[in-house]
Amino acid sequence: MLLVLPGVAAAILTIQFTGTPAPWAKATGNDALWLGHAWVDGRKDAADVKDLAARLRKTGVKDVYVHAGPFDGDGALPAAKYPEAKNFLKWWHAELPKVRVSAWLGQKVDGVLDLDDPAARQRVLDGVSQIVALGFDGVHYNFEPVGSGDGDFLDLLTRTRAIVGDRLVSTSTPQIEPFPLTRPAVRAVIGHDKYWSPDYFREVVARTDQVAIMTYDSFLPSELLYGGYVVRQATLALELVPPEKTLLIGAPAYHDHGVAWSDAAESVKTAAEGARLALTSHGKPRERFGLALYVDFAATAEDWAEYERFWSHP
Repeated sequence: MLLVLPGVAAAILTIQFTGTPAPWAKATGNDALWLGHAWVDGRKDAADVKDLAARLRKTGVKDVYVHAGPFDGDGALPAAKYPEAKNFLKWWHAELPKVRVSAWLGQKVDGVLDLDDPAARQRVLDGVSQIVALGFDGVHYNFEPVGSGDGDFLDLLTRTRAIVGDRLVSTSTPQIEPFPLTRPAVRAVIGHDKYWSPDYFREVVARTDQVAIMTYDSFLPSELLYGGYVVRQATLALELVPPEKTLLIGAPAYHDHGVAWSDAAESVKTAAEGARLALTSHGKPRERFGLALYVDFAATAEDWAEYERFWSHP
């Protein structure tokens, strides 16, 4: 069984990464980009914003998440971590007033920040309230690893909505359990959840405006398998995320996975092709669907060219 089941899964993924995407299955102007910390700590200035804006005007990027944390171990978010955020927002809104900027906030929750602690969650929310008051268009969470079924994370999302009101509540998410029993099997090996159950994913979606699935670091050994994996993740998510919410498929615009085969297998091109095949299989256009590119400081000219060629204007 240990030999047969992985073979069956590989066959399914290979089959899913076949076919021709529909002409309409492409960017709709609802893409996103993660931005590093240099934009709010003083290393980047108005000229850098102008240069990035010139690139993004040619894309379908509607949201950017600028790293403004992380939270301290007790949940606090000192203003000293984002000293130039106000200037950055001023420069950004002058250049790209229609591209929303969310504060990308998070922390490791397996030994650093305890989200199960009500006091820590309150300090997280206090930090969110302070940073959003600067003029951010919303908040984008990235806590890892959050286990499937974690009620305290759901509580944080619910209370975040009460703070930000009609501004954007967004979160990155782990991958959805791709096959039955893969979640407990992988958890037994690595010690924490790599996947969320479909039911828990749906609970998170209900409390947010937007989810970005981290469809990278799959550790699959080939482009074919990774492409099929993206198709499967996007296909599952399209059934779980209602049309009025935004669904983003993470695209790996970085090249330091830590294992050579992942660097070769995972790319913006393959993520884009997988997303297009999933949309085609879904059978109808989906406006609030896009790619989320990770991450600006690691993206190469080739990554941007793949985004243009295989997603924006295929």
